[in-house]
Amino acid sequence: LNQTKLRTEQYIHLRDAISTEGNASDFGRLTILPATFAGSSRHMLEYTQDAMTYVRHYGRPDLFITFTCNPKWIEIVQLLFPGQISSDRHDITARVFRQKIRSLMHYIVRHRVFGVGCIPLNGKKRGLPHAHILIWLVERIQPDQIDDIIFAEIPVPETDPDLHDVVITNMIHGPCGAINQQSPCMVDGKC
Repeated sequence: LNQTKLRTEQYIHLRDAISTEGNASDFGRLTILPATFAGSSRHMLEYTQDAMTYVRHYGRPDLFITFTCNPKWIEIVQLLFPGQISSDRHDITARVFRQKIRSLMHYIVRHRVFGVGCIPLNGKKRGLPHAHILIWLVERIQPDQIDDIIFAEIPVPETDPDLHDVVITNMIHGPCGAINQQSPCMVDGKC
């Protein structure tokens, strides 16, 4: 409707511009980035079209995996200055995420972990960087096999303490705050 006429910008970018004495008249100006610019609308459209081509050729994917950046990764935390948090350094966060997603994709493709076909679809519009990965298995999953193959459970701490810690720390959220100070997301009494 009239969204294209409004001069809008995310708060964090406006705050940065004000703190660095940027020219406020430049904000909200229409800029069209080409498909060669990673993360641009046109670039993402090409990824979407590629994914739909795979779907037309191979059918629906068997697995949909979301890989999300963890702002507490040691590679990110080590590069922050005292007093900084990961959201202060988008460049570091994005660079580390890109290295990790490349490593994951290399491992999946090289070792044929899931089969032959997989494509990454990066999603960076909101929140932390993340990627959606579509996987086509060589041996297709049948509907009656789903519950035998895909499940969610918390690993037994006595059997696999490392995996248990990873799941508890990274894959469970809430309740938190005053009602649960022990929640993994709580740092100095705040979520």
